[in-house]
Amino acid sequence: MMQFYIDDLIKKALLEDINYIDMAADNLLPDDQISKAKFLAKADGVLCGVDVALRVFELLGSFNIKKLMNDGAHLKKGDIIAEIEGPTKLLLKGERTSLNLIQHMSGIATMTNEAAELIKGTNATVTDTRKTLPGLRALQKYAVTCGGGKNHRFNLSDAAMLKDNHIDACGSITKAVSTLREKIGHTVKIEVETRNLDEVAEALTTGCEIIMLDNMDCETMKKAVEMTAGRALLEASGNITAETIRPVAETGVDIISIGALTHSVKAFDISLKISK
Repeated sequence: MMQFYIDDLIKKALLEDINYIDMAADNLLPDDQISKAKFLAKADGVLCGVDVALRVFELLGSFNIKKLMNDGAHLKKGDIIAEIEGPTKLLLKGERTSLNLIQHMSGIATMTNEAAELIKGTNATVTDTRKTLPGLRALQKYAVTCGGGKNHRFNLSDAAMLKDNHIDACGSITKAVSTLREKIGHTVKIEVETRNLDEVAEALTTGCEIIMLDNMDCETMKKAVEMTAGRALLEASGNITAETIRPVAETGVDIISIGALTHSVKAFDISLKISK
């Protein structure tokens, strides 16, 4: 990710949180007080966002920073992730923004890693979706890769994806794909969302590169895999959980996209402890 993107995001978050003054720290502590602090893992999981979290303090002032673990590392409860030393006031001002980012990103990486581990040995890959928080998409998708997943398209410009509403508005899968083929460049892939095997069969006749199997049961997905016989990549999507992901992967699909990786993830428990 470009540093200016990260810096801009952090500055907006800090401005939102601090506004004019930190009513507690600014009225409580002298400007020259220095403290040490450490980022501490309070659960087992996968680390992501450590550089982003530390950048918060670099933007606030002069800090001595010691990074002990890198993104993608498997954390154990009690692990020290990083140590920092600098003005106590600024430590307190940056604490919440820094933790919000590293906890959210580590939560995504941890959840993705759990999903990836559940489908090991199959042909399938875990991916994210566009169901991301506004302004955080790049960070969230980066966190997915740290957890062992892959990224779906970043935005509407990356690929032509025909969802059910596109198809219904256009009239049919065949008409929609044909219309697109006449207008898009040769580097653009087309993905078609299908709701049943009849639509899968129609999508296959269009030569689209990817077919989404939306909310289909495992038996139907197995039949779709047989029908497709490698002529297109197959993406399973819709209500994939820890309990269902392995059976879905064993149908033979190539991709399993999970919106919950970014829209419903639980923050990973990390604390910032200032030494007394």
